[in-house]
This record gives sequence, C-alpha cells and structure tokens, in this order.
Amino acid sequence: MEIIETIINRVVRAVGTIGALFLPLLVLTILVNVTLRYAFNIGSIELEELQWHLNAIVVMSCLAWAYQKDRHVRVDIFHNRMSPRSRALVELFGVLFLLLPFLWMVGRSAWNIFGYSWALKEGSPMPSGLPARYIIKFVMAAGLTLLGLQALAILLTSIRTVMRPAARVQKD
Repeated sequence: MEIIETIINRVVRAVGTIGALFLPLLVLTILVNVTLRYAFNIGSIELEELQWHLNAIVVMSCLAWAYQKDRHVRVDIFHNRMSPRSRALVELFGVLFLLLPFLWMVGRSAWNIFGYSWALKEGSPMPSGLPARYIIKFVMAAGLTLLGLQALAILLTSIRTVMRPAARVQKD
C-alpha cells in the first residue's frame, strides 16, 4: 500500500512542479495581452486563447499537488480541533463518498469530451484562434484523473492512520 502512495505522490509532485513552471509564462502572456489591448488598442484572439490554455494547464496540473500538500479549502475551525485519527476518518469518508464519486462522474465526462474533440481534430472556432483544442481538453481530463489518483493515495494514508493503534496515533 505504501509503495502505491509513494509512486502517486512522486508523480503528482512532478506534474505539479512542471505545471507551476507555466505560471511565469501565463503572467507574461497576460501582461503582453493587456498592454497590447489597452496601450496600443490591439486585440489578439491568439493571446486570449493562449492565456486560457496556460491557465488550464497550471490549474489542472497543480490541483492534485495542492491536495497532496493540504493546501485545499477545508473548514479548519473544526479540522484543527480533531485528533489525527478523527481527521483521518473525516478524510476517508470524504474521499470515499464525496470526492471519488464526483471525480468519477466528471472525469468520465471529461475523457468523453476529449475523445470527441480528438476525433474531430477540434480547433478554435475563431479563424485566428489556436488549433488543436483537443490538447487542452486532454489536460483537463488528465488533471482530474491525477486528482483522483491523489485522492486514492490520501485514502490509503487515511486507512493506515485509522488502523494504527490509538497510542501510536496520538504521538503523530
């Protein structure tokens, strides 16, 4: 079980790190786009779409990493007052009954949408827009899948925490 967690955590960390490297490019793209639009009155569909694509890459590749690092939204007022075993139980039930079913439904749809887009070799509907829109649809489906894998790793960690003897859990 721990080897699976370790592999998933390493993959998620690697993908998240690579995704985070797109942030400076996203900021630069936004800066150029805004400067061209407001300083020179030049609009660019390519830059608009590029910033949407870069934003999707950053978000979808870093989503699972944020979950891994416990940087996601949670009700800390309750969570911080719980014992490690109680936190693990809440995480276990949350992943099992909320997150994984949600990711199964949305992820399955995302992969279907990607498949359809790939089959059509979908591009931008704008004449000057970016080609290969199916690439960004792949990134979205892959990001959801990566989040699902991270949820599985956290589920396994939670199970191990819950199964530990109570005296050992308190020391953690």
